[in-house]
Amino acid sequence: MKIILLGPAHPYRGGLASIMQTMAREYQSRGHEVRLYTFTVQYPELLFPGKSQFVDTPAPEDLHIERVMNTVNPINWLRLGLRLKREKPDMIVMKYWTPFMAPCFGTVARIARMNGVTKVVCQVDNVEPHEHHIIDKPCNHYYLGAVDGFVYMSEQVHSELGAYSKAPQIFSPHPTFENFGARVDRNEACKALGLSPEVDYTLFFGLIRDYKGLDILLKAWAKWRPEGRRLLVAGEFYTAKEPYLELIKELQLQDDVVLHDWFVADDDVRHYFSVADGLVLPYRTATQSGVTQIAYNFSLPMLVTRVGGLPEIVADGKVGIVCEPTVESIAESLARFYAQGALQHYAENFPEERKRFSWEAMCDKLEEVYNKSKEI
Repeated sequence: MKIILLGPAHPYRGGLASIMQTMAREYQSRGHEVRLYTFTVQYPELLFPGKSQFVDTPAPEDLHIERVMNTVNPINWLRLGLRLKREKPDMIVMKYWTPFMAPCFGTVARIARMNGVTKVVCQVDNVEPHEHHIIDKPCNHYYLGAVDGFVYMSEQVHSELGAYSKAPQIFSPHPTFENFGARVDRNEACKALGLSPEVDYTLFFGLIRDYKGLDILLKAWAKWRPEGRRLLVAGEFYTAKEPYLELIKELQLQDDVVLHDWFVADDDVRHYFSVADGLVLPYRTATQSGVTQIAYNFSLPMLVTRVGGLPEIVADGKVGIVCEPTVESIAESLARFYAQGALQHYAENFPEERKRFSWEAMCDKLEEVYNKSKEI
């Protein structure tokens, strides 16, 4: 089968690019002809909240990656759509996570499908975005209405998807990230990050946005105030940094919080997940999270809030704790999370729980929804 994956890939950074490249490798291993088409422009610099959209590592030699898509140039959308129409791939796999992509993706998909051969399937992360805008729903209608089938990763996304499309929809949970390697010796990891091995660390990891509830966690930490333990916050701010710094000062947490406020390169991820003995996701809202799937790779116990698809991913009492997204609940749950013997109990359950999340299953489901779309 001729497959084109359309979305983030090298030289773009982050989990979305890792996902697309991992799926491309999985399909290649099955003998399919696979190409990855990524962006010439993903976000205009004025709209990008971080410091850089790119990695400085060489392109992977085992993948065919072309930069062909400009999200803010309608002429490019038409040209790419016509190119795909001529190339006649059997399946185009697109990844959808924000309505900003909808005008580009929707135009490309609609034109490509005109050849009567190509089916467009979508691995959908989010339908309704975490930060809402007036144009979200029209954009969603435009793109999601141009897709032949979907694989969703949480029931919340499934319920939202129904308002936009009746095309085939199949569930497959977010696979485990395996591209960050294995745990390393904790002392080695501490040295790599400039941290003291004499201190215990609890990790908050990933790009910092308001919906992720870091402020809630800081207030909960101030109520709990453990001895000999610090909160390690690792990730670039995609929102104003100053309110968080002021909150740390107000709560007198300057000695309790270690702030690594930069984008964490792939090679450093294993160090953070080897230094910490627990991960906290205090999110206000969520569909699912790639951060939990990194934790599964490193068998790192998790404390997550009962929002979106997080309770579907983190089995309460097995690999961690599910609590309410409030200061009181998180503070109380942190104490239970670190009760004697709890971490060992969670760690023992990871091998069995991890079996639920595989790239083989995800790619199987994408092919399944492709086959269903051909029957319509």
